[in-house]
Amino acid sequence: MKSTSLSLIAGTVALAAVTGFAALTAPGDGGTTEAKAATRLPVERSSLLCPAPGLSDLAETTYTSFTPAGGGGEAGTAELKQSTSTTADDATNKDGNKDKKDKKGEKGEKAKAKADSGKPVVSLKEPGKPATADESGADAPALVGTATGRLAPGWTTQQTTTVEAGGARGLLGVSCTGPDTDFWFPAASTAKSREDYVHLTNPDDTAAVADIELYGPDGTLKSDVGEGITVPARSSVPVLISTLTSEVAEDVTAHVTTRTGRVGAVVRAADEGVGSDWLAASADPTGTLVLPGIPADATSVRLVAFAPGDDDADLKVKLLAKNGAISPAGHEDLHVKSRMTAGVDLKDITRGEAGSLLLTPARGGKGTPVVAALRVVRGKGDAQEVGYIPATGPVGAQATVADNRAKGSTLSLTAPGATATVKVTASAGSGGGEQAVKTYTVKGGTTLAVTPPVPSGLKGSYALTVETQSGGPVHAARTLALPQDGIQMFTVQTLPDDGGTVEVPAAEQDLSVLDD
Repeated sequence: MKSTSLSLIAGTVALAAVTGFAALTAPGDGGTTEAKAATRLPVERSSLLCPAPGLSDLAETTYTSFTPAGGGGEAGTAELKQSTSTTADDATNKDGNKDKKDKKGEKGEKAKAKADSGKPVVSLKEPGKPATADESGADAPALVGTATGRLAPGWTTQQTTTVEAGGARGLLGVSCTGPDTDFWFPAASTAKSREDYVHLTNPDDTAAVADIELYGPDGTLKSDVGEGITVPARSSVPVLISTLTSEVAEDVTAHVTTRTGRVGAVVRAADEGVGSDWLAASADPTGTLVLPGIPADATSVRLVAFAPGDDDADLKVKLLAKNGAISPAGHEDLHVKSRMTAGVDLKDITRGEAGSLLLTPARGGKGTPVVAALRVVRGKGDAQEVGYIPATGPVGAQATVADNRAKGSTLSLTAPGATATVKVTASAGSGGGEQAVKTYTVKGGTTLAVTPPVPSGLKGSYALTVETQSGGPVHAARTLALPQDGIQMFTVQTLPDDGGTVEVPAAEQDLSVLDD
C-alpha cells in the first residue's frame, strides 16, 4: 500500500507538470483531496512549430534553439524536425491560379520530405547554450518539435531569414509558436500591394481542420473558402489571404480557429516596396494592451485594432517613452467599432526616442476586450523596411528570445504601471563564451531601451532571458537589426512569459494511512 500510494502522488505531480492540472484521490476513500496551496513546478514537455521560411531562392534561414539553465528535472531531448509534407506549391497565387509543377518531381520531393522527417534539423543538447542550424533557398520546410525533461521549461526557438533582394526582401524573424486553437492577427491586409500568407502547421498525428475569418473596416469580409481548411498530420499549409475574399482592404484582422485538432499559426506579410516580415498573433483580447519596442528611428507607425465582441471599444492611446507617457497629437483616442477593424497612422511617433504603445479603456475599468498590432517602417524611399509588433503579455516569471548577435540587438523594457526591476541574462554563445548578467530598473510609465549584455568571449549567437525581480509587470521586445546595402533591415520579437512552470496543487493527505 505504501509504495503504491507514493507512486500515485508522484504520478499526479508529473501529470500536473505536463498538463497544468491534476487531481489526487486518496486510496479507498472515493473522494478527491482538497488543495492547500499551489506550488510551481517546471513543465516536463513543450512543443514548438516553425513556419516554412521559403520565400526566395536567395533566402538564408538560421534556427536558434535554447532552454534557460536552472530548470532542473531529468535529462531530456529537444528536437525540431521537418514536417512530413508542406503544401506551399498548392497555394493559389494572386490571380487565383495554382502553381503548376511536374508531377514526377512533386512525388520525388514528397518522398524525400517523408524520409527526412525523422531527421532533426536542430537538436538542443543542454540548457544554457544555444544550438543552431542553417537552411538555404525557397524549399526549406516547416518544422515540428518537442522538448522533454530539463530541456522543456522555457524552450524557445528563433527562426531568422534574410532575403537580400527581390519582392520578398527583408529580415524576417519569428519566435516559433506553440500549438493552439485560436489566434488573432490584426494588421494583415488584402491590399493590392500586399501578399500575406497565413501559415498553419499541425504538430499531431491526425489531421486538423481550421477556419479563417477576415474582418475589414466595415465588418466581415465575405468568403466562401476560408472554412474547413484541412491541415494534414504533421504538415504545414500556407493560405494566401487575398484568395479568401474578393474585397480589398488595407487593414484586415484575420481570426484563425480550429474545429478539430491544434495548429501553430503565423502570418508572413510581404509589402511591395518595403520588404516583408512575420506577423505573430496578438495577445488574447483584453481591455488594456501593451505593444513594446517601437524603434527610435521609425519613419511610419500604423496601429491596427479590433474588438471581437458585441460592444464598441473606446481607447486612450499613449506612447511610453524614456521619460514618461506622451499622447500623440490628434490621435489621443481611438474608437473601435464592434467586429470592425480600425487603423490609424501614427506617423513618426517616436521622433528619435524608442518607445512602446499603451492602449487603455477611455472610461477606466476593464474596458472592452480588443486585439492590436503595429506595422512599423524604418528608412525612406527605396531604403524602407517593414516590421510588425503585436500586443503582448508581460514577461512574468521568465521570458526568452534567441538569436542575438554581437551587434544589432536592442532590448526594450516597458513598465506600464509601477516601477519594476528585471534581471537580464545573456547566455553562453552557440560557439562558446561565458554568460553575462545585468539588472535593470524600469520606471513606471516609461520604456527603457538598452543594448543588452553580451557574453564574454562570444562565439556565434546567444539568447537573452528576462526575469521579473520586483515591482509591477514588465513587457519586453527585442529588435534585431542587420543592415544590408543601406537598408535598415530589422525584425522585432516580443517576450511574453514562456510558461516554463505550472501551478500544482499541494494535496492535503494524511500520510500516516499509508502505513496500514
